[in-house]
Amino acid sequence: MSTDRTSAADGFSYALTRTLNAPVARVWQAWTTPEQYTRWAHAVPGSVEMDARPGGAWKATMLTPDGAAFPLTGSYVEVAEPGHLVLGMDVPGRADQVTMSLDLTAQGPDRTEIVLRQTCDTAEERDMAEQGSGMLLDGLEGHLAEGTRA
Repeated sequence: MSTDRTSAADGFSYALTRTLNAPVARVWQAWTTPEQYTRWAHAVPGSVEMDARPGGAWKATMLTPDGAAFPLTGSYVEVAEPGHLVLGMDVPGRADQVTMSLDLTAQGPDRTEIVLRQTCDTAEERDMAEQGSGMLLDGLEGHLAEGTRA
């Protein structure tokens, strides 16, 4: 996995890149299907709802490693199946959504490069978001590996 970080006048951003052992269509389904997302994203079963189309809503209650639950809500800003998503995330006390982009690129028939990008207001927010995104990618990678075992 590689990580790029920047600190600029317009925010603090990161990009996480990882190559997954699964075709693009399978990675897309894992990211946009509530049942699959629940399995790998540390979400409370039954809490995930997804309307994966521009303007569609999503929500999930996530579990932290220490067992705390916190609800997340947002919308799909851009959806270009099977390779590009921009998710808006609602942040309490903030008028506009924070966005995270996801790009999937085929690396042959059974491998996918995934790149997650986000820009935050502070270095601390970036560090927390980057850590959470890394955990998501770890869970996704584990979920996809389970599917390849016979």
